[in-house]
Amino acid sequence: MLGGVCSGLARQCDMDPVIFRIVLAVLSATGGLGLIFYGFVWLLVPYEDEEENEIRKLLTGRVDGQGLAAVLFALVGCGVFLSMLRNGGVLTFATILSLLLAGAGFWSRQRGATDPDPLAAQAVADAPPEATAPPVAASYPSWWRDPIVKDGTHVGGTGYLWGPSDTPGRDIAAAVDSPRGSSYAQQTRDADRPRLPGPRWIGGWVFLLALLAGGLGTGLTWDGQALGTSLQTGLASALAVFGVGIAISSFLGRTGAGSIFIAIVTAGLLAASVALPKDISTHWTRTTWAPASAAAVREKYDLGTGVGTLDLTRLRLAKGETVTTRAEVGVGQLKVVVPKDVAVALKIDTGIGDIQLPGESEKDVDVEPGRHKQVTLDPVPGTKKAATLRLRLEVGLGQVEVTRAAS
Repeated sequence: MLGGVCSGLARQCDMDPVIFRIVLAVLSATGGLGLIFYGFVWLLVPYEDEEENEIRKLLTGRVDGQGLAAVLFALVGCGVFLSMLRNGGVLTFATILSLLLAGAGFWSRQRGATDPDPLAAQAVADAPPEATAPPVAASYPSWWRDPIVKDGTHVGGTGYLWGPSDTPGRDIAAAVDSPRGSSYAQQTRDADRPRLPGPRWIGGWVFLLALLAGGLGTGLTWDGQALGTSLQTGLASALAVFGVGIAISSFLGRTGAGSIFIAIVTAGLLAASVALPKDISTHWTRTTWAPASAAAVREKYDLGTGVGTLDLTRLRLAKGETVTTRAEVGVGQLKVVVPKDVAVALKIDTGIGDIQLPGESEKDVDVEPGRHKQVTLDPVPGTKKAATLRLRLEVGLGQVEVTRAAS
């Protein structure tokens, strides 16, 4: 109904095209695999009455609505697929459904195939070859078929973006659309005729509108949403503008390969923004938590972006008492100050960052991805062990610093 993909598959497999349409629609909504498959088949497989596929037309400069729509399908499908990478259940369902459809198509194709007749096959093999007309010579020399002479010259044009530079009177459209029986001189005369103005390039306007939509979407959600949500809103708005612009270009103008490349980069950034932790805020803040008693210690302290200080020096713990808490910072620094006379059991995790414990130099910064440390700090020598603190400290991107009270 759109590119003929499902009907072509149905003819090859001897099945109802509605089956392929329903399955591809489900795969498109549950992970984007249907859009990826449809877009790439549309690009790579030519129509029944044509010899060139859509991707070859795009590479030779003939950009039309069919090729742009196929690229848009594949682009949106890749974006949806990348955003679903963390959802193993959806991807498993899509994979199983794809395998079932492929198996059904293979079985239907094998079922409809007839066994070859050995007598007919032998008769065909013994028959003399059918007389054919001699091949018609190409209307112009081709630089990629005939070697270029040593001095770098070549007679005739190429019709390709990457051919020899001395090709007056020839362009991509003339090389692609020229009939085999015409002569190079006739093509040169046709090229000298005045040409009507081609379609207008709207790639610049599409880029400016996408930039405006991305900035507007991010700006409207910057104060009230997390960093990841704000970036996703802006990138999704920009990607929507690129999609609409590519669709409109088939009627009003041309966007070019640059717009498609920028749209692909935008889709990649959108997929990467999904992986950002939800607790990263858009404002850098400094917060200090200083509970005055064990009862005032919360179960969890968290901060999106900034510097969070957990000061536990005001606690007066009884002998043998144990206090447990947890502190998290998305991006920034987490500082923890503990009393001198308590044992501290630490479990520290950082996505990308550094860990500093009492006794380590502040200049000794060792940033590594996925750091984990589990250690128990004994009380300062000369003090009696009064209680135990169990702390779970986490930082997505930044530093965890644990220090002892000065007095």
